[in-house]
Amino acid sequence: MEIKILKDDKELGKAAADLCAEILNEAIEKNGKARLILSTGASQLSTLNELIEKDVDWQKVEMFHLDEYIDLPESHPASFRKYLKERFVSKIPLGKAHFVVTEGDLQENIRKLSEEVTREPIDLALIGIGENAHIAFNDPPADFDTEEPYIVVELDEKCKNQQVREGWFPTIDDVPKKAVTMSAKQIMKSKVIVSCVPYKVKAQAVYDTLNNDVTNMIPATILKTHDNYTLFLDEESASLLDKDNL
Repeated sequence: MEIKILKDDKELGKAAADLCAEILNEAIEKNGKARLILSTGASQLSTLNELIEKDVDWQKVEMFHLDEYIDLPESHPASFRKYLKERFVSKIPLGKAHFVVTEGDLQENIRKLSEEVTREPIDLALIGIGENAHIAFNDPPADFDTEEPYIVVELDEKCKNQQVREGWFPTIDDVPKKAVTMSAKQIMKSKVIVSCVPYKVKAQAVYDTLNNDVTNMIPATILKTHDNYTLFLDEESASLLDKDNL
């Protein structure tokens, strides 16, 4: 694991995008294409804004969507499909995009998406860390054992409160109770994982992740076991850490 601490979210976004573009370009040079997993949320905006400006042959990139609420239309401001289409997919000539579709036959949608994501290895996964230390919507206690690539989960209260604080929903009662998420095991199968985790509100989750053994009660701890993992922090999210001992 490599930890990089930048001044603020803008500097974090620039540094993370540089690394991500390098990884994608290496995959394209080696295999003629790259497979990418993207997460969403307020903490990912700076990185995505920088990444779309990078010199990458986007037509050779295949993107996979990480998670989505159940019982929430794509037209809703909090929809992660809407987020990715407006902030990423519409900005570049992307080769292909696979979204978590929660309308219609949910189990069939999950089956098809799972088939696509496991068809070939994922070159790069951008995986954020939530205020409750979740990865994707794998809230504590996260299922570290399931072999299913995508699963249906119930959102915990801390996760739902984060969505309200970030402005995606007016009240906690408006947040959907369930979501479809990529499983922890599927995330960990990615060749490279990059986590962009800025802001003061993430400081406790960062501290807990780095100062505890692997446990499904702090889901992000599993990321530390990956062979090629880089964690990008800003000064605020790193504020609880003993930086001399990192």
